[in-house]
Amino acid sequence: MATQATINTVAYGPELEPHQIILRPLVTEKGTHQSTRHNAYTFEVHPLADKLQIRDAVEHLFKVKVTGVRTMNCLGKQKRFKGAKGKLANWKKAIVQLDKDDKIDFI
Repeated sequence: MATQATINTVAYGPELEPHQIILRPLVTEKGTHQSTRHNAYTFEVHPLADKLQIRDAVEHLFKVKVTGVRTMNCLGKQKRFKGAKGKLANWKKAIVQLDKDDKIDFI
């Protein structure tokens, strides 16, 4: 008799709510191109969120079906503040691919 194996996922870090995971949409020229041609949307997300949490948060907040998530950690830029050198905070970006029938409208 064949049994189906279950996958136990372990969350590392704090338990985050969907509105804490998705911080803001990134509306850029490249992001607009991806959303119109490839049905992919770009978000700034919480640095401790993983791909499964991001997928669940987007599906819960926008009521859409997510087919894929790509993430990247972005380094903060070097800046000058009143003559002193400083650095902006590091942040995390997620590109979320939606089902062909779904769409997100940010207006």
